Amino acid sequence: MDRQAAIDWPAHAAPPPRNGAGDRQMWKRAIYYGALLAAGTLALQWLDYQRLARAHSDAIYIFLIAAGFLALGVWLGARALGAGKPPPFDGNPQAVASLGISPRELTVLQALAAGQSNKEIAALLEVSPNTVKTHVARLFEKLGARRRTEAIHRARSLGILP
Repeated sequence: MDRQAAIDWPAHAAPPPRNGAGDRQMWKRAIYYGALLAAGTLALQWLDYQRLARAHSDAIYIFLIAAGFLALGVWLGARALGAGKPPPFDGNPQAVASLGISPRELTVLQALAAGQSNKEIAALLEVSPNTVKTHVARLFEKLGARRRTEAIHRARSLGILP
């Protein structure tokens, strides 16, 4: 559009469509000015930081030393008072032997504690679900329980399960 057409364009109408080159130039200029403003703001903030650091250098040094001693104290406390590794769980072999729980029943009991169903336990042990039901019934008898949750609670209280 020529200069005269731009002057004659009515003020209440939308401006004429721009070509792609003008839009790119406008965006480049906007990004350039934005970067220039950001650099100026950064320079002013840096100068303000320098003034603050010079005016309160003693307080900054005291804070850094205190933070260092705090970190050192936390590290030494964790090293000195750390609980370390708990002893490995042995499953209370005396209770297992006194109740007469077989290794297969112990495996079924651990699977029960993990929340597995009879079908899942049967698939895990590669036996039929009826065999799992028999193991569970024997565990109930040996632990003096009527339900799975009761058997698991009793086994945990005896130290058979973690």
